[in-house]
This record gives sequence, structure tokens and C-alpha cells, in this order.
Amino acid sequence: MEDTLYSPTPISQQHLLSDHTDDPAPIPNPKPHKKLALLPLIFLIYFEVSGGPYGEESAVGAAGPLFAILGFVIFPFIWSIPEALLTAELATTFPGNGGFVIWANEAFGPFWGSLMGFWKFFSGVINLASYPVLCIDYLKLVIPALSSGLPHYVAIFLSTSVLSFLNYSGLVIVGYTAVALGVISLFPFVLLSLFSLPKIDPSRWVSLGQEKKDWALYFNTIFWNLNFWDNASTLAGEVDQPQKTFPKALLSAGLLTCLAYIIPLLAATGAMPLDQKNWVGGYFADVAGIIAGNWLKYWMEIGAVLSIIGLYEAQLSSAAYQLLGMADLGFIPKIFGERSKWFNTPWMAILVSTVIAMGVSFLTFTEIISTVNFLYSLGMLLEFACFLRLRRKFPTLKRPFEVPLGLFGLVLMCLVPSVLLVYVMSVATKIVYVASAFLTTFGIGLYFFMNLCKSKRWIEFSKVGDKLEEEEDMI
Repeated sequence: MEDTLYSPTPISQQHLLSDHTDDPAPIPNPKPHKKLALLPLIFLIYFEVSGGPYGEESAVGAAGPLFAILGFVIFPFIWSIPEALLTAELATTFPGNGGFVIWANEAFGPFWGSLMGFWKFFSGVINLASYPVLCIDYLKLVIPALSSGLPHYVAIFLSTSVLSFLNYSGLVIVGYTAVALGVISLFPFVLLSLFSLPKIDPSRWVSLGQEKKDWALYFNTIFWNLNFWDNASTLAGEVDQPQKTFPKALLSAGLLTCLAYIIPLLAATGAMPLDQKNWVGGYFADVAGIIAGNWLKYWMEIGAVLSIIGLYEAQLSSAAYQLLGMADLGFIPKIFGERSKWFNTPWMAILVSTVIAMGVSFLTFTEIISTVNFLYSLGMLLEFACFLRLRRKFPTLKRPFEVPLGLFGLVLMCLVPSVLLVYVMSVATKIVYVASAFLTTFGIGLYFFMNLCKSKRWIEFSKVGDKLEEEEDMI
């Protein structure tokens, strides 16, 4: 197959006309650039979702080893697999930058496409804010001056700026950087698992831990560690042969993610006597020090920083290319779709995402996770609805990858994770409800304000958005 660049908006336009053709021809981008191959895409998806076992310790602290193990074994089947299958089908059918924004626009129209975009963007950049903070939290163990005050905030600003510049240098560079970061940050867990083998007592795996369980923390921890499978869809326009590459990448990243969680968890909980209060973020490094020595502890702490860098780069790429897709679709001003002349990256989208992430870095880590989960849950409920709607709206559309189920089976596949989403939203705190309501209202207001700016010609928008609306009216 020819190495053709897919422009998201023309493809979206063609699918609006899919009642007339089942095989829309891709429209080449006049400025070709190097595309993402399979291996870097695998590790970008891996960092979108996971980044390694760092962070799963809180599940043991909240509910004990047995429930933590069951959670990371069962949850991928009821959540990760349905979300990955949905992403594989829709990303290969609509292979353009913007991902889920395109899907919602095709399924329910521009209002819902815009709202989907704002929900996912806000959840992404708020999540992005947590990574430099976590990075400094590890570094302050070596440099105590970074613990608080002006040095702490200067360190966050500098680390955020440096990491964002790496993203500006190009998605292919970011992708291969993710491969290197993934291998280096995972290897200490391989060693931990090997050193733990002689000390494992299987009876420790069935321990229920303390009687009082923190179920809200437990579900939020597992959900946060295993979501965002669909974020890579915003990069579909940058992927080499996305119809073939995306399903393979999602499957490979899924296997890597599940193994990276469950094997170290079994090793650590089986080799260590249970002291549940110790199971908080960063405890894996302490376990490594006890089992193998300080050399592995330090390596794991370095690995944590490298993993955080990978998480940041993957999340920023997704947020930036989502804004690029929204600009191409005419939801936001055209300037957000501008690419750098040197690196062909969306420089304005990267800058805006970085500034917003810096702006919300004052939130606590728990508040960040809860707010991210709530906004993401809203977007995912809409995404499941889009998936089912598009199957009914375009039944004869050519789908390079198709979930092998009829409509009833698809409803069941989406029902279980939807119930889980509602539960995650129901255990949120008041501050999360207030923040999510404010951001949702702000997103709706932005949609109507953007339409006003477009009608008054106050700001320049991509003309594609107008063409889409005209074609929808014709259909």
C-alpha cells in the first residue's frame, strides 16, 4: 500500500457521504512527512494508558493484595478490551487527527463533536499536569531543596518546558524516545520479579488485608491505570497505514500493559509480608531495596522518572493533535492547526496544552486523578453511544477492522463498562463535581462563542467546518 498521508477533515467529509460509497479514497496531504511506524506507536499507546507498574501500589493499600490482583486481572476484560476494540474499529474507519472528535461529529453532529473534544482535552491536560509534579516528587529525594517554595515551582516550570520542547521536535522522535524510556523503566521490574521468585509465598496473594476498604481509591486507582486507550486515536493521521497498524499496535500495547502490571504485583505481594499502610505510591522502590539491594531501588526510582517523562510526552502528543484535528474540523480557530516549518508539529496546540497544564498544577494528585476520571467518563459514555450510532448510521461502510459482533452484542459489550463509568462518577467528591460542571459549562459556552466568532468573522477558521455542515444539511 502506498505511504499516503490521511487528512482528517477530507476523510470525515467523505464518510458523511458514505451512503453513496463504501470505499472513500484517501486524500493525500500536499506536505508529506515521516509517519509513525508500529513499534513507536505501541509504546506511545503503552504510555497513554500505563507507563509501567508505578502507581498501582495504592490499589493494594486500599483493598489488600487479593482485590488488587483480581482488579488488574479482571478489569482489562470488562474495560480495556472493549475500549481497545472500539478504538481499533473507529480509528481505522476514520483515520484522521482528532480521533473521538471526528467520531462524535459523524455520529451526532458538531455540538457533540465539540463537547467530546472539550471533555477529552480538559481531562488530558489536567492529567498532564500531574506528571511534572510526580517527577519533582522523585527528584526531591535526591535534591531536598526542590521540596517546597520557589525552587519547587521553578523546577516544575523548567521540567514542563523541557519536556514540551521534546514534543515540539517531532512525533517520530517522541515515538522512538518512548520505546527507549519504556524498555529502561520496565527492566528493573523484570529484575525485581526474578529476585522475588525464591521468596514468594502464594498464600500472601489471597490476603484480604485490613477490614476497612477504601473502594473509591481502589476503583479510581485501577481505572486511572487502565484507561485512555482511545487517546492514541488523535494521532491516526500521523500513523503509517493506520488501517493495518492500529489494531496490531493496540493488541501489542494491551499485552505489554497487562503483563507489566500483574507480574510485578504478584512478585512483590508474594515476596513481602503484608503491611498495608506501606502500599502507597513509590513503594515498589522500597520493595526492590529490601529484596535486591539499594542499587535496584535507585534504578527503579530513576525508572519512575523516565516513565513519567514517557507519560507526559504521550499525553501531550494526544492533546496537541486533538486540538489540531478540532482546528481542521472548524471547531476552534485555524491557528491551532498550524504546524512548525522545521518539525511539522502543531506548535500552537503544544504551547496551549503546556500552559494550561502548568496552570492546574496547583491541584493535589488525588484531585487531579478524580477530576480526570470524571471528565473522561463523560467522554467515554458519549464515545460508546457514538460507536453504536455509527454502526446503525453507516451499516455498509467499509471498516478495515470490525468488531465481530452484531448490534445486540455490541450493546452488551458497551453496557458493562458504562455501568463502571457511572460508578466511578458516583463516588467523586464535591470539588470534582463542581470542577467538572464548570468545565462542561465552559466547553458548551466555547462552542457557541466559536460559532459567533465564525459568523462575525472575528477569527479565521478552517473552511472545512462550514463544508461539513453544508454536506450534513444536504444529506
